[in-house]
Amino acid sequence: MARVKLDDVSKSYEDVMAVNNMNLDLEDGEFITLVGPSGCGKSTTLETVAGLTKPTSGTIHIGDREVTNLPPKDRGIAMVFQNIALFPHMDVYDNISFGLRLRDFPKDEIDERVEDAAEVVELEGMLDRMPDELSGGQRQRVAIARSIVRDPDVFLMDEPLANLDAKLRVNMRTELQRLHKQLETTIIYVTHNQAEAMTMSDRIAVINGGELQQIAPPLTCYNEPANRFVAGFIGSPSMNFVPATVGDGDLQADGYSLSYDTAAVDGLAAREAVEIGIRPEDIYLVENEAEAAEPSTRVEVVTDVLEPMGDEIFVYLKPVEAGSEDGMGSVEEREGLLMSVDPATDITEDQTVEIVFDRSRLHLFDTDSGAAISHGVIQGAMMGTGSGEDEAQADD
Repeated sequence: MARVKLDDVSKSYEDVMAVNNMNLDLEDGEFITLVGPSGCGKSTTLETVAGLTKPTSGTIHIGDREVTNLPPKDRGIAMVFQNIALFPHMDVYDNISFGLRLRDFPKDEIDERVEDAAEVVELEGMLDRMPDELSGGQRQRVAIARSIVRDPDVFLMDEPLANLDAKLRVNMRTELQRLHKQLETTIIYVTHNQAEAMTMSDRIAVINGGELQQIAPPLTCYNEPANRFVAGFIGSPSMNFVPATVGDGDLQADGYSLSYDTAAVDGLAAREAVEIGIRPEDIYLVENEAEAAEPSTRVEVVTDVLEPMGDEIFVYLKPVEAGSEDGMGSVEEREGLLMSVDPATDITEDQTVEIVFDRSRLHLFDTDSGAAISHGVIQGAMMGTGSGEDEAQADD
């Protein structure tokens, strides 16, 4: 096990800045996930730690050593890639032991390490099988075992579950959590799949455009996003965003008014406009408004499309057709919302309903920078934006 630290690591390719001033400090034995959309720089960051890519600037430490200019073989790391890449002509034993045999380890030590690794990933009794006799999940376990036998200080995993089917990905997520608990080793995991990031990680590092947006425990990123990007990226379905003008004690958004405590959101009255964020599960039908910690005033909307998901129903909402008197324009010009409700809810398409928002879970973002202003607009119910090392760099 080892601590991993990146100090102001940048990587550019001619006029493209793939990673920009990345600062990460991983504790010994921590499971951290780098997550973000395709092309955001998460894999490049991982490759700089592995030594596959040399950073343009900055330093990398693994344990007590600076490894910025060391080759991968001298860094004490092991990698598991998206493409499993087993040797098709070798059985499981030979695939797992390949790296040890290259390094001329004694035969008895190789046997012991392979048997121990096979037990960890539950491949006992399969060591004489060929790769084409294994399932996708079993082949991925072989790749993981091949890394385990090296006894690395740090595991680096670049979307190792991406090529597996949906059910197998869920099973392998559980396997990786169990593996981390058993080995107690440092893991840096790269994915664009937020479900993997939320379920497996001690902390999530959210990256966009090569820059770190927030690094914090999964629920902190979910409940207290540092900026609009994190709020929209973490959570499925995504957070609703609605532009609003700021009044004296209320927010005017798309024809309805949401009151807030002036003492709860310091300086909000000085702003002209903000962007409201509200998650689908924090919108309630009026008959369920008692479930909201701080319900807003009621808002009349029309149901549009229903998506039954089994454990919930996603309900797309549109505003009631606006007349000329309110000046809000036609329904096509106005913001819609997504709400989730219990699957037993009696609701149909094109139905006029009343909803409320939970103001204790209403997020406000700066319209220019996207930085979070507040999480909750009621005194005593705020979740807070947080601060310190685990908080993110939102664009100023």
